[in-house]
Amino acid sequence: MTHQRVVWHPEMLDLCRRQLDILERATGRDVCLRDCEGQVLCGSESGIGLWHDIAVDCGQGDNPRLVVACLGLGLGGKCSDELADGLLLMACDSLGQLIGRSGLTPMHHSLSDAGPDAMELLQNYIDSFHEHIWIKDTSGVYRICNISASLSWGKPLAEIVGKSDDELNPDNADSFVSTDAEAIRRGVPIVVAECVDRDLHKGRIWLETTKAPMLDRDGRLLGIIGITRDIARYKAAEEQLLLARRVFENSVEGVMITDRHGKISEINGAFFDITGYSREEVIGKNPRMLSSGRHEKAFFAKMWQSLLTEGQWHGEIWNRRKDGNLFPQQIRISAVYGDNEEVQYFVAVFSDISRQKQSEAELAHMAYHDPLTRLPNRIKLATVMEQQLRTALHHGQQLALVLIDVDLFKHINDSFGHLIGDEVLLELSKRLDDSVSSEDMLARIGGDEFVLLCNIDNNEDASLAVSRLKRAFEQPFRVSTGDELRLTASMGIATFPNDGGDPDTLLRNADAAMYRAKQEGRNSHAFYTEQLTKASVVQLRMQSALYGALASNAFHLVYQPKVDLNSRKAMGFEALIRWHDPLLGFVSPAVFIPIAESAGLIHEIGLWVLRQACMQGRRWLDAGYEIGRIGVNVAGPQLHRPGFVEEVQQVLSDTGFPAACLELEITESMMMQEPEQVIDTLKRLGDLGIMLAVDDFGTGYSSLNYLKKLPIHILKIDQSFVRDLPDDSDNGAIAGAIIAMGQALRLQVIAEGVETEAQARFLSALGCQQAQGYLFAKPAAAEDLGAFLLSPPAAAGQKTVTNAGKDR
Repeated sequence: MTHQRVVWHPEMLDLCRRQLDILERATGRDVCLRDCEGQVLCGSESGIGLWHDIAVDCGQGDNPRLVVACLGLGLGGKCSDELADGLLLMACDSLGQLIGRSGLTPMHHSLSDAGPDAMELLQNYIDSFHEHIWIKDTSGVYRICNISASLSWGKPLAEIVGKSDDELNPDNADSFVSTDAEAIRRGVPIVVAECVDRDLHKGRIWLETTKAPMLDRDGRLLGIIGITRDIARYKAAEEQLLLARRVFENSVEGVMITDRHGKISEINGAFFDITGYSREEVIGKNPRMLSSGRHEKAFFAKMWQSLLTEGQWHGEIWNRRKDGNLFPQQIRISAVYGDNEEVQYFVAVFSDISRQKQSEAELAHMAYHDPLTRLPNRIKLATVMEQQLRTALHHGQQLALVLIDVDLFKHINDSFGHLIGDEVLLELSKRLDDSVSSEDMLARIGGDEFVLLCNIDNNEDASLAVSRLKRAFEQPFRVSTGDELRLTASMGIATFPNDGGDPDTLLRNADAAMYRAKQEGRNSHAFYTEQLTKASVVQLRMQSALYGALASNAFHLVYQPKVDLNSRKAMGFEALIRWHDPLLGFVSPAVFIPIAESAGLIHEIGLWVLRQACMQGRRWLDAGYEIGRIGVNVAGPQLHRPGFVEEVQQVLSDTGFPAACLELEITESMMMQEPEQVIDTLKRLGDLGIMLAVDDFGTGYSSLNYLKKLPIHILKIDQSFVRDLPDDSDNGAIAGAIIAMGQALRLQVIAEGVETEAQARFLSALGCQQAQGYLFAKPAAAEDLGAFLLSPPAAAGQKTVTNAGKDR
């Protein structure tokens, strides 16, 4: 059906134009009105320019068809169907009919001048919006309000129109009137309020209220139009942008953005902090201004290839600060693509890793160097030795490895403390380092162990190196306490290629040579020989066998009688440990006891001996024999072990053996180690009723003053002083002195290793009361001692020992 073109009333179009302009300014939207033939009837220039053909046919019968659209911010250039339909219906049903039937009297001085048809037109118009829209006259009375505002305020339109803010909302009336006045004063739309509210359907929403003055064609004030809209989307976007900006500015990592051509377009604050360049100094520049010059062109070519093909690159780069200093940075560069899938920007995020690099270098140094002396450690030594051995093998050269072990350094730590010990080690390391050449390597591989690796032409060169090392020990070491300490060292030497072809073998063989130097009296050096290796292998086998000896019941005890020199009657027995291994055969205590001590097994073995001796003594007592005391030899590690007294007490309790029948025997040399602790332990043992004896007396270095402090009861003359009696006058004098001293201190004196009648008579003449040895009886099993057990009971005791060479 063909429609006759409608002739639009100019004043009506002017009215629409002005209302649309007010609406556009108040809402921030672009508004346009066209007829069905595409002719623009009214609207803003931007609305006309941004018009998208959105045609909705709502005509009925002969009514002219109009299309009204609202192009709003955030709507992507399109209005919602609901909004468009509402405006269409209003335009078709109201605007078109009005124009077709009659003219419209234009507005002049106030809203009250507008006719009912114009107000109906305006009402329908504003009802088409979800925003809350209202209009107040110059007196502040609401003249019109849309349905959205009515629903939000919870009041019907009839209760709103004709009322003022004082009547509708007295609590906020002053604020509303004030913002009305501000909008009138400025003469432009203004945002008067933003607030958070809750919507029944949308939940939490952000509302923004905009007010604008309504003016007639002559610029006279007609009233105030207000619009409240939900700006949650814009607020969320604003918050995200604000958050992104804050993250950008406050990031500890530097950020640099360049365009696709590599020109810097933006940086953050951390960029300045790291590089020293301000924003003004870098904008528009190429990042190559930071180049350190340390990277080849191929490095950057590979980086750009990764960026253009994969869209990102990350790694480490050395750059230059503004002050010229170079620094390492960890950087990630990402390409940002546009809608056309072409690179628009490059974003580089980087951090200064100077401290990380420094920490890595320090950790690497710590991993390969001793923290106290700063000398290379065992790991570093092994690495250098591998290289040195390969080089020496290639050129046919010789190397010497010297293992240096400080003699008795434990005494310094025990007596002065570890801090003083560290002072000594630090000074010693400096002296040793000064005594070697720059081509040699000095390392610390243990608490008091050092290693020298040097080039030599022959063994004489190795001896010269040792001589230089010994000079470091010639002068005393003055420590912070004011004391002057003197040290000696035992050194073992192994040479390449004669004594080993790899680092482990050389170190092992030098260690074997060093132990031989210690066995020869310390403060000396020894070269490695093949015999040392064989002895070491035997020791290792024996050590392994010892671990299973206790579990396999391979140990047993034998007993040697102790007699009175005058009556020759048995005064007791000395128990001696024996070991027969299925593979090694009979092993002397003189061999396996030191190995047990070094392997940490002596405590278990010592307790086993103590328990077995006490159990045998209990059996003898239960059989009616009077056995006096049973003595048990205590090794040094046992005596210094915390809880040893309690362990002895527990064994006595478990076996039921009387403490008065037990005698514990400690060698003189062991008493000199940690003397204060030894005295305390011995006193506690004596308080239990146990008799205490000093074994091998005369071979140690105890002073008479120290001996006087010890809570002991018996002195035992070492067999080395008995062996050549009575022919050796020196031994005779020593034995006589020990016997006289024992008598003076009211101590019982027993001689060990008596093998001849002449020795027995000589000792008896000197005043010695008791003796033991092959002259009287060899060690025997408990069941073979019946003849001695039938003898009258004596006042002496019986003892159990764990070392060899004492059963004579």
